[in-house]
Amino acid sequence: MLRSGTWHARLDRVIDETSRRTGPISLRTPLALLLVSLSVIAATWWWLATPVALTRAPVDPATKLECVSYTPFRGDQTPLNPALHVPASQIAADFTELAKITNCVRTYSVDNGLDQVPALAEKAGLKVIQGIWLGSNRLKNSLQIDTAVDLAKQYPSVITSLVVGNEVLLRGEMTSTDLAATIRAVKARAGVPVTYADVWEFWLRYRDVYSAVDFVTIHILPFWEDFPVRAKYAASHVDSIRKRMAIAFPDKEILIGETGWPSAGRMRAGALPSRANQALVVSQILELARQEKFRVNLIEAYDQPWKRQLEGTVGGYWGLLDSDKRALKYPPGEPITNYPLWKFYAAGGMGFCLLVYGAALLTLRRKPWSPRFSSWLAVSLSATVGGALGGLAIEKMLLESFGTAGWIRGGAWLAVALIAPLMTANAAMAGRPLPTFLEILGPREWRTPLRIHRLLGLVLIVLVLLAAESALGFVFDPRYRDFPFAALTMATVPFFALMAVNKPMTGPRPVSEVGFAALLALSSLYIGFNEGSANWQSLWTCGAYLVLALTLLQARVAKIQGSSTQ
Repeated sequence: MLRSGTWHARLDRVIDETSRRTGPISLRTPLALLLVSLSVIAATWWWLATPVALTRAPVDPATKLECVSYTPFRGDQTPLNPALHVPASQIAADFTELAKITNCVRTYSVDNGLDQVPALAEKAGLKVIQGIWLGSNRLKNSLQIDTAVDLAKQYPSVITSLVVGNEVLLRGEMTSTDLAATIRAVKARAGVPVTYADVWEFWLRYRDVYSAVDFVTIHILPFWEDFPVRAKYAASHVDSIRKRMAIAFPDKEILIGETGWPSAGRMRAGALPSRANQALVVSQILELARQEKFRVNLIEAYDQPWKRQLEGTVGGYWGLLDSDKRALKYPPGEPITNYPLWKFYAAGGMGFCLLVYGAALLTLRRKPWSPRFSSWLAVSLSATVGGALGGLAIEKMLLESFGTAGWIRGGAWLAVALIAPLMTANAAMAGRPLPTFLEILGPREWRTPLRIHRLLGLVLIVLVLLAAESALGFVFDPRYRDFPFAALTMATVPFFALMAVNKPMTGPRPVSEVGFAALLALSSLYIGFNEGSANWQSLWTCGAYLVLALTLLQARVAKIQGSSTQ
């Protein structure tokens, strides 16, 4: 069997070979590479933070919005908790701010304290499009209807209309016949105009509902279309659908009951959630509404963290105002950028870059040889990639982590991304190859005796497990998953660079590495095809999977003359 002495002999041969092929390299080489790395990091963040120029601010208090969807939930509050009752003071505080930018709010239910909305809206000078949440439970439906009708009679100057059901046909919780009958029953009692709200395709599919409503409320969400629409085409898509619906239903007003764009989350085809894209889409839709004089309700007032449980990260970031600070994302007159904190990310990235170079230099202080130029290139590449993507990896973890499991997964991704460049810099300068899984988890006789080498191998194993879990998720349940391209790349590139400069000894490929490499390679091919060529987040992630697979395929189990490998 492979003993620790033979492992040391193997390592000595690698170091001797490295020393024979290298000549002394002065400190001018790493200094020059460091300056290049720092310049690339600064330039990357300067480019990423380039502000977007818009002809009109997305939200301008001087020109109030027609209406916005409103749900009051903050922090860990969720309507999925039937016992939750939002205090009136919380809603009143929101309405004080919303009254500065909009004339109206649309609600979806009277549960969780939302029956307080009309009274509080009246004090704030807001109108209300009152929602009635319908589902498959007839008793709950009846309670919703009775409460909403009573509110409409109590606040006739506040509640402008009732929305009897929201996407209940889309969810398949009622038939169109039952829904139409329910709408007519509410209409006979309410004393205000009555409508129903659903995605535009379902209005075309269930035309019998049309005859029961006073006006048609359609949802047009370009991001969630079966064939997602890019942000730059979203406004024209909304307008074309609106005109199509006006032709299909010529005798009644068409209200766009929901439209907007998310500011964070995963891409769908070429549709990219981002702050800049949200600002662009909202401003263009509002400009169209002004020009063509149609009513539009934006989704939504505030970001709603609870929606991430149902729709992934993207579900929680449709708001015009931030959920935590309750402030406009785009104050008039301020530049609109995807990364308002880019200066901190750039400074932090350059600091991390210095740490990686420092780890390499500290390793050299204890070694009698000079590293190859290729070793410094590997360190430089790892430091540059880590410094450029570190801020993005941190921001993605903060935005995308949800629930205990989500935070553990996000923390693990970030930890691997930050540790890998530092540890591979040490290994590159020490002349150590990347350890195999067998040297970390195999029988005692096979294990590497160096603690730092074992830690490097453990970091690689954690990375491979995280990558495999995410890849399988994209294969079997991809719709709401986020692409971990930033952290994955930060961690994968250093291991690939180390494997390239400190090649392992010749020998057979270990089964475990080959198995994971095959899983990642096959998954990346499927994911790339499934997500489409327009989704750069998917393509980037798949590319990183393939690089990691290639790294694993370079692993070798050393054969020592006269030793047993059983």
